[in-house]
Amino acid sequence: MRFLIAAFALLAATGPGLAQTDITLGGISADPGDPVEVSADSLSVDQDTGLAVFTGNVVVGQGDLRLSAGQVTVRYDEATGDITTLDISGGVTFVTATEEAEADSATYDISGGVLVLTGNVLLSQGASATSADRMRVDLESGAAQMDGNVRVIFNQGDQ
Repeated sequence: MRFLIAAFALLAATGPGLAQTDITLGGISADPGDPVEVSADSLSVDQDTGLAVFTGNVVVGQGDLRLSAGQVTVRYDEATGDITTLDISGGVTFVTATEEAEADSATYDISGGVLVLTGNVLLSQGASATSADRMRVDLESGAAQMDGNVRVIFNQGDQ
């Protein structure tokens, strides 16, 4: 009960428009050195821009990380040819063993190990849910920060 009171006091003090919260995601890890696997209905490659665009039922996997979306644009490092960034759009779903998150779009900085979900972010952890405008996840530590119109529903015990 003290946890609920402290959480509501935090939300009341910051107000919904200014709220920010830090979260730990327990079921995710991604090593930037692990291979990135992408499956989709179609792929187009533009040699001039060096972009690869996957569309339709796109699923991205790296280690324990699993994302699905309507479209993923892959950006490469010109010098090494390694994938640097994935721009994900068309409704993003991010699933681990213990959490689920949805957003309008996301950017995955592979070399930095950072995933940023934006637009109508909804994170479900068990019976609890958190929504925000933006969520930034450090994939090495599992630490996440949500900001912009943060709202939290804490469900405890038998719900």
